[in-house]
Amino acid sequence: MRYVHVTMLISLARRNMAMSEPNHNHETHLTMQVVNHIRRLIENGTLRPGDKIPPEREFAQKLKISRASLRAGIGHLAAMGVLNVRHGVGTFVADGPPALGGVSLDILRALHGYTTAQMFEARRILESHLAALAAERGREEHFTALAEEVTEMYATFHEPQEYLIHDMRFHRTIAEASGNPILAVLMETITAALYDERRKTVERSRDLKQSAEVHRELYRAIRSRNAREAREVMERHLHMAESAQVNEQALAKEEKRPAAKKKSARASA
Repeated sequence: MRYVHVTMLISLARRNMAMSEPNHNHETHLTMQVVNHIRRLIENGTLRPGDKIPPEREFAQKLKISRASLRAGIGHLAAMGVLNVRHGVGTFVADGPPALGGVSLDILRALHGYTTAQMFEARRILESHLAALAAERGREEHFTALAEEVTEMYATFHEPQEYLIHDMRFHRTIAEASGNPILAVLMETITAALYDERRKTVERSRDLKQSAEVHRELYRAIRSRNAREAREVMERHLHMAESAQVNEQALAKEEKRPAAKKKSARASA
């Protein structure tokens, strides 16, 4: 059963990357190389739940890729729940993530298109209720996992890519704590699409410490079983997150313009 869970998650990760990068550029190819390699290690039993993956330098040399490409692949699998990144300790194969089904939101976007505003509208509707349900139904193991992710956020808010992994895992844990597997599957799909989009801009984030503080506030509301407060804090958090992502996307576009002008000037010279 564990094998099925992991391989389904990794298959979704591979499909998300393929759909989000239709031109199959070099970066995506290297990221998928990491995903495929880790998949093989799990499939053949070399890596088992709780096992620590090789050190970054050693792993990158073995795959003959840069450490940056390795981090991208590991980050994707960590956000999906296949790997568990422990700041200052290492990266481990996670225990028993839920099975996934349905169609990736990246496929939906490719077929019909969706905007950042539509994504966050859907998240507010879904996640505000998930937060309330987590406050009502969550178990001690969920509260412990949420606390750990908040601790990791505070430890990594100067490292945006690592912070993003723990941010995604925090939201996945809330979905699991809701006690509704159908809603949890929907949240898994959203998390996969959201991570692929946000990792491109999170380096431009201006205040991840403030984000960590809101996550801590949300954790406390859930831990105290205050469903109403949990719902309200989640809605406020997602409004803030939407504004932050819009700003990051705007900065990314501004940074691309000078590069495009230089390329055009060289072409006409």
